[in-house]
Amino acid sequence: MAILALVMAFVFAPAGLILGIVARKQIRQTGEDGDGLALAGIIVGGIVTAIFVLIILLWIIAFAALSSNGFS
Repeated sequence: MAILALVMAFVFAPAGLILGIVARKQIRQTGEDGDGLALAGIIVGGIVTAIFVLIILLWIIAFAALSSNGFS
């Protein structure tokens, strides 16, 4: 699951973030390997998700500013 978390962090970031969290919880319970991969999935997934959310917010702000100035 840790490998899948890292792969999904690049393909679909929110899924990578969630899978990384679940994988780390599972690794703590079972003592399996892959903690670093799960952590990397969490970090990459979190950063990419945050960037995506910021881009969406900037688009919303830009469209609101343009529509209030009468450019639409």
